[in-house]
Amino acid sequence: MVQWQQLSLPCPSDQADLLEGILLALGAETVTFEDAHDQSILEPGVGEMPLWQEVIVSCLFAVDADIPAVLQETQDWMGWESMPEHTLKPIMEQAWERAWLEHFKPMRFGSRLWICPSNQDPVDPHAVNIVLDPGLAFGTGTHPTTSLCLQWLDQKNLVNKTVIDYGCGSGILAIAAVKLGASIAHCIDNDPQALIATLDNAERNHLNNNRILTYLPEAFAAMQADILVANILAKPLGQLASYFATLLKPGGQFALSGILHEQIEMIQAAYQQDFLIQDIELLDGWVRVSGIRKIYGLKLNNGSRP
Repeated sequence: MVQWQQLSLPCPSDQADLLEGILLALGAETVTFEDAHDQSILEPGVGEMPLWQEVIVSCLFAVDADIPAVLQETQDWMGWESMPEHTLKPIMEQAWERAWLEHFKPMRFGSRLWICPSNQDPVDPHAVNIVLDPGLAFGTGTHPTTSLCLQWLDQKNLVNKTVIDYGCGSGILAIAAVKLGASIAHCIDNDPQALIATLDNAERNHLNNNRILTYLPEAFAAMQADILVANILAKPLGQLASYFATLLKPGGQFALSGILHEQIEMIQAAYQQDFLIQDIELLDGWVRVSGIRKIYGLKLNNGSRP
C-alpha cells in the first residue's frame, strides 16, 4: 500500500541546509542529499564538511500531503523565481521506515533527556527516555529546531507545571515535558494527523490520555499555562504573539523555534510588548528564542487568535 510521496529536486550545495530545514518544517519526514553530477570529492581538510556543488535533495511526505502547496511555500522561502525541475513518486511504507530505523540511533538532549527508537535499548535506563520512531508527523529530535526545544525543556524545572505545545507535530516536546515532570501538556496542531501521531506516541511512552491532551486550534479553549513551546515557522509565530500572551501566565516561560537567523529581529519586534526575551540560541542556522511573559502592565485577555 502506498503511504508516502518522495519529492526530489536539485539544489546548489550552499543552499542545501536551508532547503532541508524548510522541507522538514513543511512536514517532510526525512531529507537526504545525493550528488547531482557524479562529482568526486577529494579528501577534505581538517574541520571541513564537503558537499557536492549541486545536490539532489530527496524528501518524504505523507501520501495526502499537499505537494503543490509545499512547492509554493518552498519557492517563497528559498526566494527562487521558479521551482527547479523536480520528480514525485509513490513509496511503500515498509521500505522507507525500515531503512530509516537502520540509521536512527538514540540521541541525548541536555543532561538527562534521551530519544530512543523502539528497536533499541536505552543507552541509560535511568535517564528520561522517550520512545519515538518515524511516523505520521514531523519531530524526532533530528532537526535543529526540535533539538533546541528539547535542550531548553531539559534545563527547566517542569515538576507540576502546565505546558502548551503549539504546533505539536509528533508530540515529542509535550511528551518530553510530561516525562520531565509536567502535570499536563495541551497539544495544538492544525493537522489532524499530527494529533493522531501525538496520542499514539504518548501511549507508546505509557502516558495516559489525561496528561497529553490534543486539540485543533479552533477547539482549544483559552487558558493560562506555566510553559509554552512553539516549534513552527517565523511568520505564524509573529502572527501568534498576542494570542500567546493570553495563553501564558505572567512570569510564565516560553520557547519559540522554527526561526532562521535573519528572522530574529522580526520575532523580537512581535514579542517585545508582552514578553521579555532572555535568551537567543543558534544551531545550524536555526534559532530558539526564549524568555518569560511580562508580569506588569499587561491586559491579560486582550489577545485574539489570528
